[in-house]
Amino acid sequence: MTPPDDAPRFNSAAARDIEYALHPYTNHKAFRETGPLIIDHGEGVRVFDDAGRSYIESVAGLWCASLGFANQRLADAAYAQMKKLPFYHAFGGRSHDPLIDLSEMLIQRAPLSAGDRPFSKVFFANSGSEANDSAIKMIWFYNNAIGRPAKKKIIGRIRGYHGITVASGSATGQPVNHKMFDLPIAGFHHVSCPHHYGYGLPGESEEDFATRMAQELEDLILREGPDTVAAFFAEPIQGAGGVILPPATYFEKVQAVLKRHDVLLVADEVICGFGRTGRYWGSQTFEMRPDILTCAKQLSSAFLPISAVMISEQLYQGIAQGSDAAGTWGHGFTYSGHPVPAAVAIETLKIYDELDLPNLVATRGAYLQKAMRARFADHPLVGEVRGTGMIGAIELVADKTTRAKFDATRKLGARWQALGQEHGVMMRVMLGEIAAVSPPLVISESEIDEMLDGMHRALEALGAEI
Repeated sequence: MTPPDDAPRFNSAAARDIEYALHPYTNHKAFRETGPLIIDHGEGVRVFDDAGRSYIESVAGLWCASLGFANQRLADAAYAQMKKLPFYHAFGGRSHDPLIDLSEMLIQRAPLSAGDRPFSKVFFANSGSEANDSAIKMIWFYNNAIGRPAKKKIIGRIRGYHGITVASGSATGQPVNHKMFDLPIAGFHHVSCPHHYGYGLPGESEEDFATRMAQELEDLILREGPDTVAAFFAEPIQGAGGVILPPATYFEKVQAVLKRHDVLLVADEVICGFGRTGRYWGSQTFEMRPDILTCAKQLSSAFLPISAVMISEQLYQGIAQGSDAAGTWGHGFTYSGHPVPAAVAIETLKIYDELDLPNLVATRGAYLQKAMRARFADHPLVGEVRGTGMIGAIELVADKTTRAKFDATRKLGARWQALGQEHGVMMRVMLGEIAAVSPPLVISESEIDEMLDGMHRALEALGAEI
């Protein structure tokens, strides 16, 4: 039966959402026509909408719900801390047990920093964007403190993602985060995306491609002046840029360039940290030795907002020196090290230890990678299937031989994502036609099969349409 012309297009909750909410990463003109998808509850690797429909979350929400969408231990940890100390700040040297315990646990689990030394100190924020923004301010403060006021420029990578504050958004290398925001601001530069499949020259090996990428970085540093370039930001795997794995020898060659010109390396582990790549840290998977490491998302399995910045002893000594000269280190957030998110993060790390998470991910990740390739690698619409551990991507192409992309105006990625939802999988298709695969780390092999089968059925439906 066709509804009458005057029938309401949306239920009450959806109508109120359209009326009052300003959603992130949303085309708001189109949104007023389509309305929201309202998620009501979660269980395991699934979320359920307000009509009772179930979806496997193929990207763990936003790369973050590592333990799924319900965990009694994390809920209990939050409640217990709320009853004991629901809030206190860390300004002026004040502290509390959750902040102290979590700082110690992170340092104990951290990879080695530059010079193969342990990390020294931890600073807490509320999101990956804030963590990377804080890292930039630390770098600027540090170079002022040690008498290098000109050494301030930051280098990121095209398709890199480091957040959306003014500074972290400037380090990010994605046009959608720059358009109409007047970003990047002065002092931020970008080198090429290190995607061999997408940007390698004909006949160019991964190693030769990595050499070319490292040379481009060195050329930029020399052109700007090594005495003005402060740091290089890099995700071990570029997540939101399309799950781009570094080519063989890439970080080895890049780090040699940075060392030659005394440029700090910041490892953005917001997506890769806490087992996602099959090691505890993506830095370990790709043999990075950063001066600064940022993390968030899986730190609390996304149950509450919290992020962290770990710094080397060299950085800490410079900041300590500068804070004495200035009278204080004038940076921090009301909720830095908030006791409730910190308590949840502590319990999250304990669960990771009990699961032996890196080994769990290495085993289950191998299953995921094999299953992805078996279903998608030979599909006529798929150019590349890539990934490691529990993170991967399926990239569509118009022509497998030439690697030509589809016309962006056809919006096939958005259509594939919508078809995935119809087949019971919450997908995230980025940058046109790249589907990320980054499910909760506790997903079972049978759930992996169910997820990939739904994505494959959606792709078959897309193929039939085009």
